[in-house]
Order: sequence, then structure tokens, then C-alpha cells
Amino acid sequence: MSELQLFHMGFQIIKEPDIKRGRSNADFGQGFYLSDNEEFSKRWARKRKDMIPYLNKYLLNTDSLKIKTFERDMEWYDYIFSNRLGKSDSLSEYDVIIGPIANDTLYDTLGLLTSGMLNKSQALEVLQIGNQYNQIVIKSEKALQALKFEEALEISDEEIGKYQAFRKKEESEFQTQFARIIGELNLD
Repeated sequence: MSELQLFHMGFQIIKEPDIKRGRSNADFGQGFYLSDNEEFSKRWARKRKDMIPYLNKYLLNTDSLKIKTFERDMEWYDYIFSNRLGKSDSLSEYDVIIGPIANDTLYDTLGLLTSGMLNKSQALEVLQIGNQYNQIVIKSEKALQALKFEEALEISDEEIGKYQAFRKKEESEFQTQFARIIGELNLD
């Protein structure tokens, strides 16, 4: 049996995820979004009055699931931007989509990727800046049945501070690379 350990950060313990709750115009279309990286997931923990941040942990049995895996390439770019434009999901027959999180979801790219100032190859070059983190999206009822809740861990204020400091450092490194790449692009 093949299994993936997955994580979802939020303010609720989510034992029974809803694949219809997410936005249909998200990068990989509608579904339940997870990460395969626990440390990365914890970076999204936040303090909010009268709310507790939880890291939900799951196991996904991938046997018999139809899975599409992306790399940071033009196929991935075309798929995420088609979904962002609200077009019908061209990969709706898949149970699970695995691929990189677009860096403009993680960091401020000043709206350049959607501004029309960059052509597709320039936008893809910008999207390849920085560390790559994957998202795993549960898209079908079949995949949802193969996803088993394990536990939810409360994230302490101390952990939140540690992960926010790391995220701030990574954002600064990204912005340095971003400015350099944008400066090198011919934007005429």
C-alpha cells in the first residue's frame, strides 16, 4: 500500500474535509488543499483572538487513485492560469493533483503575473524563483474516501513566532531574487 503523509493548517480540527468548500478558481481547481511538508504547513499558523491554530495530519492511500503530478513547467503554468481564469477544470477526471504552489500565492509579486506586462515564458521564469513547495489537492470523492484523518496538533504561540520569522526571512530572500529577475527581463 502506498501512502502519503499530508498536512493542513487552520483554525479547525477537520476530520471530514469537504472537497466542494474550496474555490473553483484556485490554482488546481476546487478541492481540499494539503501539503506534504509539515514544517512548511506550520508556517501558515497564525494567532487569532479566541481561536486555536491546528495542524491537521492525514494519510492518503494512493492505491487505485488517478494522480496528476506537475513540475514547474509550461503545462503547470497553463493549468493554474486556466483555473485562475475560472475556465472548466481540464483535469477533472483526476482524483488527486500534486504540484508546486505558485510563488505568487506565497509571496508578493506586485501583481505582475496577471498584469499582462509579462509574456508566458517571462511569467514562468518569475514563477520559478525561490523554494518549491508542493500542494496536494483532493479532488474526488474516491480520493476523499482514501484520506484518513490521524490527529490535530495545536500550534503554540512560540512555534508561531518561530515559523513567522522563518517565513519573513524566506520572503526577503524571494524579494531579492524577484527584483533581480524582473530587472533582467526585457519588459518592452
